[in-house]
Amino acid sequence: MVVMQANVNLELQQELMSRLKKIEGQVRGIHKMIDQNRSCSDVVIQLAAVKAAINRVGFSVLACHLANSIQENMEQGKELNESLDDFMKVFKKFS
Repeated sequence: MVVMQANVNLELQQELMSRLKKIEGQVRGIHKMIDQNRSCSDVVIQLAAVKAAINRVGFSVLACHLANSIQENMEQGKELNESLDDFMKVFKKFS
């Protein structure tokens, strides 16, 4: 069972890395747009796309953190409320 979970984490890691590389490309594109004096509305549209992409990555990481936190805390005999409190601290930092 642990091996399967490691594969899931590896798949998620690869997906997140792929998304982050795309975000890097988008940011470089925005840099070029500003350097080329493109319209503010075009730049804002691209900034919104980057912001949305970062949020998607963030929520994926948060979901992974929640699952791992609950599993680890349950194995340690902690209550579910403790896991949720820990998660909310991290979630508040993201949002």
